[in-house]
Amino acid sequence: MGAAASSQPSQGSNDFYFNPIDPAFRDNPYAHYPALLAGPPRKFNVFIPTTLVARYDDCIAVLRDHEHFSSRPPAILQQLRAEFGPFAGATTMLDSDPPVHTRLRRLVSRAFTPRRIKDLEPRIRAIAAELLDRIARAERFDLMEDLASPLPMIVIAEMLGVPPEEHAQFKAWSNSIIEGGRGTLRGVAPGDKVKSNSQELRAYLGEQIELRRREPGADLITALVQAHDEGGSLSAEELLAFVVLLLLAGNETTTNLIGNGTLALMRRPDQLLRLRGDLAMMPHAIDEMLRFDGPVQATVRNCTTATNIGGTEIAVGELVFVILAAANRDPAKFADGNTFDIARTANEHIAFGEGIHFCLGASLARMEGEIALAAMLERFPNLRLASPDAPLEYRGSYLLRGLKSLPMLAG
Repeated sequence: MGAAASSQPSQGSNDFYFNPIDPAFRDNPYAHYPALLAGPPRKFNVFIPTTLVARYDDCIAVLRDHEHFSSRPPAILQQLRAEFGPFAGATTMLDSDPPVHTRLRRLVSRAFTPRRIKDLEPRIRAIAAELLDRIARAERFDLMEDLASPLPMIVIAEMLGVPPEEHAQFKAWSNSIIEGGRGTLRGVAPGDKVKSNSQELRAYLGEQIELRRREPGADLITALVQAHDEGGSLSAEELLAFVVLLLLAGNETTTNLIGNGTLALMRRPDQLLRLRGDLAMMPHAIDEMLRFDGPVQATVRNCTTATNIGGTEIAVGELVFVILAAANRDPAKFADGNTFDIARTANEHIAFGEGIHFCLGASLARMEGEIALAAMLERFPNLRLASPDAPLEYRGSYLLRGLKSLPMLAG
């Protein structure tokens, strides 16, 4: 990502620090957000001229403005992603603008209808119960390894129609490509093993796509193969890229929601007790977990037409960091934003983005989070952190916020 960023902003207070490659910053970025929220968007010295946008209203303005801000990365980043990225240069919903984004989202959204997501609920409950059965036998467990990571992975594997005997291989490939995606976000080229695993996964998925063309099933790959409209259908490259995007974004979002949310709850006994007493509050609790310590810290836009956001001029070619996690604690929008309150009302957080790029899998992530956390709290009345004062380690890049490990005691 670039060098340390305690640079002088062009406007407002210069008392801010932003350095996403500093492990201490990444472990607790929230300590540095109040300074960014206290003034207009700040300039930041990085390998590309960059503006940091943190205030809620400013973030909303950027995310809704496709005339001035593109989701397509600058040329230098496009080249890096094409050469080393997990999508092999194919366009995805994540890095496209209308009309390309409109066509892609219209096609793939048919596989994520409310009814299709609702139909997954019984199976998600069964998977969560199976994972908790294993945890119960051990008593001490790692939340990330034993629940938060495998749950969404198994769900997506089954959605895609991957047979149970191939889950282990699929998980190994998927874990590898996820790690490669994290590195690419930091501007680090993946190693040979990651690249070979990515090629193997893409070859496997390519075979599955061709199989579904000959023998349609009731799975997600079939739905994507059959998706078409007046604008055509998904190309083989687009279909592959979307499946890979599911692995990267879908798994990471839900895994980090469960991990970050559980940590926030375990550190606040009053909130934990309140939720245990009324699990019907779980949807509100999930929203507060997303707001307070969401799975994604920031997203990025590329300025294509000079404009002004919140009093700061942004030039053509500037990279814009839209800091979702800072906006979700903006005191102008959220009273006592640094307080974790599962009963918070009117919780209009932007943890899943905003506008046309609002996360397509948000309802699935919510459902998985609600089911996993409620089942865990019901199953283990004495659930607690194994080492409350032990330091925590966060994985990957600043953009995706997730714990590497969270040791817990079930009994």
